Amino acid sequence: MFKKILYAADGSEHSLRAGEKAFELAKLSSDSKVDIIYVVDPKHSKDDVLNNWGKDTEDARKEKLALIVQKAKKTGINFEVIFLNGDPGPTIVDHANKNDYDLIVLGSRGLNKFQEMMLGSVSHKVAKRAASPVLIIK
Repeated sequence: MFKKILYAADGSEHSLRAGEKAFELAKLSSDSKVDIIYVVDPKHSKDDVLNNWGKDTEDARKEKLALIVQKAKKTGINFEVIFLNGDPGPTIVDHANKNDYDLIVLGSRGLNKFQEMMLGSVSHKVAKRAASPVLIIK
């Protein structure tokens, strides 16, 4: 069914639920692969450094994904974690369109407080512009 799935993660509650669904769908096919993408937004990089003073910011980002990676390992599904830099919506769309995914899975809202006031602007941008089907998890 879905052999190549892109799962956009940011460590938020909606993102965690999206990950569970992505791996649940991947289990339906014996040779599925899930690419877990985490986009580092340069607009928030300064905040990352300040909020994680004394820590390597890359380690802090990996920490956000630790639970996701742990759950992914338990499923036995083939997966890869990919870190990209850029504005999350367009970066996810660009990566997805260049890599021909069968499905994109992401949470309806992320960690950005402003985005919580509306349907997550990232999920909205991805749903509008991606060539692949998009599954948005609440």
